[in-house]
Amino acid sequence: MAIPKLQINNVGLIFLFGIAIFSSKVADSATFGSRRGLLEAESTVFDVTKHGAKPEGGDSTMGFIAAWKAACQSTGPAKVVVPPGTFTTGETIFQGPCKCPKPLILEIQGTLMSNKDISLYSRAAWLIIEKVEGVTVTGGGTLNGQGKDSWQFADRSGASPPLPSSLVFTGVKGCSINNISFVDSKGVHLKISESSDVSVSNLKITAPDSSPNTDGLHLSSVTNINITDSDIGTGDDCIGIGHGSNNILVSNIKCGPGHGLSIGSLGKREAEKDVKGIIIRNCTLKGTTNGARIKTFMDSPSTLQVSDVLYEDIVLDDVKNPIIIDQHYNSKNRKKESTVKVKDVRFKNIRGTTNSKIPVALNCSEAMPCEGLELHDIDIAPVGNVPIQPTACQNAKPIFSGKITPGECK
Repeated sequence: MAIPKLQINNVGLIFLFGIAIFSSKVADSATFGSRRGLLEAESTVFDVTKHGAKPEGGDSTMGFIAAWKAACQSTGPAKVVVPPGTFTTGETIFQGPCKCPKPLILEIQGTLMSNKDISLYSRAAWLIIEKVEGVTVTGGGTLNGQGKDSWQFADRSGASPPLPSSLVFTGVKGCSINNISFVDSKGVHLKISESSDVSVSNLKITAPDSSPNTDGLHLSSVTNINITDSDIGTGDDCIGIGHGSNNILVSNIKCGPGHGLSIGSLGKREAEKDVKGIIIRNCTLKGTTNGARIKTFMDSPSTLQVSDVLYEDIVLDDVKNPIIIDQHYNSKNRKKESTVKVKDVRFKNIRGTTNSKIPVALNCSEAMPCEGLELHDIDIAPVGNVPIQPTACQNAKPIFSGKITPGECK
């Protein structure tokens, strides 16, 4: 019986040893988690009011910049906090690179008011976050651009410098913005340029439908941008995807009023870059002047391409131009055909109502006819008794499949 007893003891020892190892692992994990929580709890808070910002009076620009600089140069986790209250600033630049560990959090709890004096904005922007990685903007607060007094100076032709955008991300990487409201920007509400790996979610953006050039969000020269779960209503594009945009996802956006979910305008300036890999899905448009739109200038000074685009699962409610490719943008001032190539664009499962006689217009360039256009399951009905016409096709030979209402082009 000695041998069986020894076997049982060995098994028992192995079992106990296993428990000990497991317990050690759990203890290590708990310690790691506790340390992580401790680090998060020890994040230094840089309250803008402790650096000179004053709610309900005076200009707080320097207080905001001072709090940012202190946080940016911190050697530990850092958070810049704008507490409840109303703060007024002029042009405010949050600049990197930063020394603190990522993420550097900008938590806006209160309301920021843009100074009404447009001469203060040398870079056509109110708040600028630049040359930094791993910034998170959040907090539930509001950015009020106070644009009503400035809109009268807007140049719709684009010949003059634009009015200041409310918030600009430029030269950033791995950043995010969520749970922020924008109101009445002087120009574009949120602009992202020359950046990569940026997440945008849970924004509320509002401006009157008569406000000029107040795009909700505009992109240019960016890669890997996600825009989700937001409500946008402005006087221009809800979202405008400009040149050099690649791998863009737009999902679950409520758009209206506004000019729709647009790619472009493209081909206005020299040295513009291609647009590729755009997915726009699960969006709702209400009362907008356009739905799914691609627009390019005539007589383009540069040759570029728009490709690999998908508009999918779009719901329309009284939209004027539900599906439109307009390669004759600004045709009153330019006479030569656009040299922007549009190819491999799919419109799938787009449904709802329109107030336009021509719900689907594929108006492509004679110099660069569209290629690879596909329309699948399009179901657009008129509001009231207005008769609608079949798909209008110019310099385009799209492939149709599934249900196509208002009908294929002739």
